[in-house]
Amino acid sequence: MYSKVEICGVNTAKLKVLTEAEKRKLLLLMRDGTPEEKKKAREEMINGNLKLVLSVIQRFTNRGENLDDLFQVGCIGLMKAVDNFNPDLLVRFSTYGVPMIIGEIRRYLRDNNSVRVSRSLRDTAYKAMQIKEKLTAENRKEPTVEQIAKELKISREEVVLALESIVEPVSLYEPVFNDGGDTIYVMDQVGDHNDDTNWLEEIALKQAINDLSDREKKILSLRFFQGKTQMEVASEIHISQAQVSRLEKGALDKIKKGL
Repeated sequence: MYSKVEICGVNTAKLKVLTEAEKRKLLLLMRDGTPEEKKKAREEMINGNLKLVLSVIQRFTNRGENLDDLFQVGCIGLMKAVDNFNPDLLVRFSTYGVPMIIGEIRRYLRDNNSVRVSRSLRDTAYKAMQIKEKLTAENRKEPTVEQIAKELKISREEVVLALESIVEPVSLYEPVFNDGGDTIYVMDQVGDHNDDTNWLEEIALKQAINDLSDREKKILSLRFFQGKTQMEVASEIHISQAQVSRLEKGALDKIKKGL
């Protein structure tokens, strides 16, 4: 399935890939052009980002879903991203588009999940997700559960229950990390709590982290404990995104060597 060339009647080998400059030009034309120019620019923007959809649906290939269906759903997410992206924001379109495509696919998978969830609980979950997307767009960071609950005028517990009820099962073979070498899967992180070596591994990990510089600790904390993007981290600690990427990779390499 990974090597499939044609999907939904589209020859993926011939798909156009836009440069960042071309994307920005089209996005500005969609906002400021004539109705005809806006329509043409939108069509070019969508066709020029279909490979972005392809890269996203590869994350879901181990679930046994039909790739044609996932591609069509992903294209809906892409269109939503194209229609709602603000070109004034100093971020790449893909930074905004990928989460939108993933969100659309996950909604589709939840709706087709064999585990039945009550309509009222599902409606609450979808409203919570809409509020989350709205607050994220407004504040440029993910809202807390308390903020979502306040917007919906329900308790925090109800929000948590609703969101957890529509989370699809995760495959043991789903990749969770890849730094260019061996991929780490979910099953690699499932351990035996009776293993006597666990405490030794924890000590080694703590020591490896302690050996990092304060800046490296800060970057890893923001990236993996607070879930921030490299762009957000760069903005917070006042360095470039490229520096964040280099320092993050270097810190992870140090930890691996320490272990």
